Amino acid sequence: MPLLLILVILLALVFEFINGMRDASNIVATMISSRAFSPRSALGMTAVAEFMGPFLFGITVAKTIGSDMVDSTLLTLEVLIASLCGAIIWNLITWFFGIPSSSSHALIGGLVGAVAISAGWGAVKLSGFYKVLIALFASPVIGFVIGFIVLRLIYFLAQNATPNINNFFRRGQSVTAVSLAFSHGTNDAQKTMGVITLGLVVAGMQKSFDVPFWVILVSAGTMALGTSLGGWRLIRTLGGKFYKIRPVHGFSTQMTSAFVILGASMIGLPVSTTQVVSSAIIGVGASERFGKVRWSVAEDIFTAWVLTIPASAIFGAGVYWLMVNFT
Repeated sequence: MPLLLILVILLALVFEFINGMRDASNIVATMISSRAFSPRSALGMTAVAEFMGPFLFGITVAKTIGSDMVDSTLLTLEVLIASLCGAIIWNLITWFFGIPSSSSHALIGGLVGAVAISAGWGAVKLSGFYKVLIALFASPVIGFVIGFIVLRLIYFLAQNATPNINNFFRRGQSVTAVSLAFSHGTNDAQKTMGVITLGLVVAGMQKSFDVPFWVILVSAGTMALGTSLGGWRLIRTLGGKFYKIRPVHGFSTQMTSAFVILGASMIGLPVSTTQVVSSAIIGVGASERFGKVRWSVAEDIFTAWVLTIPASAIFGAGVYWLMVNFT
C-alpha cells in the first residue's frame, strides 16, 4: 500500500474521530439538558448506536461523496490529503471556539477547494456537487419546519394530560435518542468511507467504487470512539444557550432530527447533523414561543454555517499549494 494512501486513510480517520467528538454534542445535548440521562450514559449509548448505524442502513451516502462529486481519474492522493487537512483545520478552529459548524460542509469545502486548484473545475461533477449543496442547505430548513410542527402536534395531543406526562417524554428519549444516533452513524460515518474508498480507487488498489468491509468497520469504530469522548464545549452551546430545554423539547428535537437525517441517508444525501439538530432545537422552541429562543446564538451559528464551505475550501487549496511548492 503506497505511503500517501496510508496518510489519506489516517487523515480520514482523524477527521472522523473529530467529527464523532464534535457531533456527540448534537446527539446528547438535549437529553442531558433535559436531565433524561447522565452525560456518560448518554455518550456511551450514543457511541454504540452510531457504530451499528452503517451496518444496519447501508452505505449510499459514501457512494455520493466518493463517486458523484469528483472525477476520480483526474485526482491524486495529494489532493485528498489537502482536502482532509483543510476540513480538519477548520473543524479544530470551530471546536476550539465552541462553534457548532458543520463537519460535512468542511469536508465538502476542503474537497472542492483542493480539487479545483489542482485539476480545475472540470474535475468537479457539478450535478453531484449541486445535489449535495441542496441537501446540506435544505435539511436545516426542513428540520426547523418539522420541529415546529411536531411540538404543536404533541401539545395538541397532550392538552388534557397531567404533569406526569413529562416522565413519558423523559423515558421516551431512550428511543428517540438511539434513533438519532443510528441515523447519525449512518450518514456521517459514510462520508469518511467515501473518501477512503476514493483514495483506494485513485491509488489503483481497486478498479471500481465499492466500499470494503474493513473501511466500514474502521470508519464506524473511529467515529464511535470520538463520540464516547464527547465535545463538552458544544454540548453547552446546543444544550443551554438557545433556551431552557425540558423533556418534551428533547423528545421532539430528537424525533425530528432522526427523521430528517435517516430519510436523507436512505436516498444517499449527505446532511449536516449539526445543522439539522440545531435547526430542530430552534424550530421546537419557536413553536412554543418565538421569544423563547435566544436568536443571537442562532445568528452566530448561522454565520459559521455560511463561512464553513468557503473557509475549508481555502484551507484545502492552501494546503495543496504548499504541498506542491514546498515538497
